[in-house]
Amino acid sequence: MYCINCGNYSTRVIDSRISDDGKSIRRRRECENCNNRFTTFEKMEIIDLIVEKSWNRKQRYSRDKLEDSILLATNKRNLSVHIINDIIRQLEFKWSNRNEITAKQIWNDVLDALYVLDDVSYIRYASVHLNFDSAKDFIEFIKKKNKKIV
Repeated sequence: MYCINCGNYSTRVIDSRISDDGKSIRRRRECENCNNRFTTFEKMEIIDLIVEKSWNRKQRYSRDKLEDSILLATNKRNLSVHIINDIIRQLEFKWSNRNEITAKQIWNDVLDALYVLDDVSYIRYASVHLNFDSAKDFIEFIKKKNKKIV
């Protein structure tokens, strides 16, 4: 880990603690060159998950892309970032025993999570990933959702 102040790669860990969520480690570090102190966080990340997209294209799973898409759907919906991160952590745990997953499975899992959480976010997310073209598409999707509730 390099110092954010002077760029020196020789830093030492002063203190390590498990963070509030219990799934990451908070480390307090000190640069051996300039004595600057800073904090880093380590968290588990799914590195080897491959996402199969349309036309058999494949790419590495990106937590940032998933988080961005969910944040876009939940924008101005009074949902905390902590709730969104919890959803992502739960989904990553669900996928952790796999090497590959389809993009369709990812957005279906996200839709299921948003279905329980917030109606508007659920519909927003679906509208992007199901390529709604008209208001009629929204209406049909909402009717299907209401049938799912009954």
